[in-house]
Amino acid sequence: MDEKLFSACMVEYKSAVDKYLDACLEETQCASYHKLTDSMHYSLTAGGKRLRAILVLEFCRICGGDVEKALPVACGVEMLHTYSLIHDDLPVMDNDDLRRGKPSNHKVFGECTATLAGDALQALAFETVLKADLPALRVLKCAQVLANAAGHAGICGGQQLDLEWEGKILSAPELEEIYLRKTSALIRAACLMGVAAAGGTKEQEEAAASYADNFGFAFQLRDDMLDVIGDEKTFGKPIGSDREEGKTTFVDILGLNGCQRVIEAHSESAVEALGDMEDTDFLIHLVRVLEKREQ
Repeated sequence: MDEKLFSACMVEYKSAVDKYLDACLEETQCASYHKLTDSMHYSLTAGGKRLRAILVLEFCRICGGDVEKALPVACGVEMLHTYSLIHDDLPVMDNDDLRRGKPSNHKVFGECTATLAGDALQALAFETVLKADLPALRVLKCAQVLANAAGHAGICGGQQLDLEWEGKILSAPELEEIYLRKTSALIRAACLMGVAAAGGTKEQEEAAASYADNFGFAFQLRDDMLDVIGDEKTFGKPIGSDREEGKTTFVDILGLNGCQRVIEAHSESAVEALGDMEDTDFLIHLVRVLEKREQ
């Protein structure tokens, strides 16, 4: 797939997701507690890549599903991702003041409202998924996959390990466990939910899971590199924050060149995981773009 076509597909997907999210947010407006809904809106419309939502839609498409009907599923993933970022930035967690190039939610609305906004977005994520006009068993599967990624086996478990091991010099397997739970779990969920929305096969589920695990790990390693060599304005969050907080990253373990080699190896594994699936040019190009991303 050439760059022009890939970019056009990205714009089309992102536009559809943003439009649906705006409609969902419009329904949440309430004058009596507008600060809460303003807080939700602030982070959900802060200019993210919509990567996880796009993965839902693309896996749904290549598995023969209806992309438009999968939009609630995709937007539910994006809402849950945004909740996790709001909570992750809180002073009691990672204590980051900048997100996507803007002040973190709690710096604008206060810690209490930010916490509630994250809680509300998590609830809204499941409400949105459950509204999808898809066969009931597909919707149930999507909700189940999302819940698993959000809970103790996924994001929450990864964040707990991140907190407990802060300041400790971690081994590669320990750090990989954090990444697989805190980052890769939701990317895996997005890919699997796309397959589920289309009513895909077991073989397609397995391919999507393998693609996601490799893609997600490479994505997080690139984050580690950008925390050292990135530009704060482009990256959208403080550079060097991991080191300041005493966190081990794969740059500490492998060095920058070693990280790049591992990223390229996992990127190749992600591509190979797609195997005999048809029309995967977009997913392959996505891997190639993100392994060298600057934000």
